[in-house]
Amino acid sequence: MTQNDKKQRVAEAALPYIDDDMVVGVGTGSTVNFFIELLATIKHRIDGAVASSAITEELLKQHHIPVISLNSVNELSVYIDGADEATKHLQLIKGGGGALTREKIVAAASKKFVCIIDDSKFVDVLGRFPLPVEVIPMAQSYVAREIVKLGGQPVLRAGFTTDNGNIILDVQGLQILQPSELEAALNNITGVVSNGLFARRPADVLLIAGDQTIQTIT
Repeated sequence: MTQNDKKQRVAEAALPYIDDDMVVGVGTGSTVNFFIELLATIKHRIDGAVASSAITEELLKQHHIPVISLNSVNELSVYIDGADEATKHLQLIKGGGGALTREKIVAAASKKFVCIIDDSKFVDVLGRFPLPVEVIPMAQSYVAREIVKLGGQPVLRAGFTTDNGNIILDVQGLQILQPSELEAALNNITGVVSNGLFARRPADVLLIAGDQTIQTIT
């Protein structure tokens, strides 16, 4: 089974979490793209979707799924998104697509966060995938020096600007044994907008597509 086959299957496994008349939070990334195609088949059942990025908003509109501003809803019942890495403790690294800040906002506003991945993203310890950190441009050098003090090796994501007009530092060389503590430490660096650790607000449900089955961790 190919990786795309697994992404398709795990996207299908997320559909039962969608109820009638719901506003759905929708993440960003290749696995979520499969979910958006499936969501389009039941768009008549939902009120609309809140997008975590400009790219996702455009895809939703292409499928004629109504896009609703997060400011127009009090709470999202469910948020569906992928991850670059995930552990059995439901802690994640996200932001490979650069949408980490908006993804964190939508996740925070959601009652249930359902994370969909294929088994290549399931790890024992976070950190093999470089940890994205969104940074205000004028703070790039300062933030990079502070990250080095924390044991990371920050690399500027060349030619990339977030939807918020900021830069991304991808932090390599980390073995993240205490994700919540590192998430807080990074967020406390002046000039950091947010980082790609989803540990303080982890997933509520993790769906993992393998060759034969879909594993559910809650």
